[in-house]
Amino acid sequence: MDGGLPMPVRTHDRVTTVGLILEIAAGLRKTINPAIEKELGLGSRDLEVLIRLVRSPGKRLRLSDLAAQAALTPSGLTRAIDRLAALNLVDRQGCQNDRRGTYAALTRRGRQQMRRVMRIHESQLDDLFDELLDPGEEQLVTDALRRLRDRVSPDAAAVAAPCLPSKPPTHDEGSPIRA
Repeated sequence: MDGGLPMPVRTHDRVTTVGLILEIAAGLRKTINPAIEKELGLGSRDLEVLIRLVRSPGKRLRLSDLAAQAALTPSGLTRAIDRLAALNLVDRQGCQNDRRGTYAALTRRGRQQMRRVMRIHESQLDDLFDELLDPGEEQLVTDALRRLRDRVSPDAAAVAAPCLPSKPPTHDEGSPIRA
């Protein structure tokens, strides 16, 4: 109660729900990120960018979509891509059918690093979720969180139309990446 006015039950429940979601997000960052950050030697923002790329078709995303998904400002994403490109983990690519579009794509080295990282990440998630939720409950939670994400951050779910690279990416030894 604030000033003697009771909070409606439904509003109170929603305040609790949002509080739980925020607490869970903070707890996941503390639990999951440190081992992966140590493995790669990168911070959580860079890790978020790499996970988004590795889970995307072709291991690439348009920069505007990547910024929305990783909840980064354009300048924040530029700095992250610059850091990852300097480590030869990510490459910028143009788009043949939309010259305004620029993509971030994992390099060969980035794909190799992310194979290791995703094994660690998936193991951590298995440890976290196993015996906590049955598969049906896990799917219900995922579906509800996806709908909530789509409401509060609709751009995070949007993905630009497919694009042909303006030139084959050259990575590591100068040869194109093969899927």
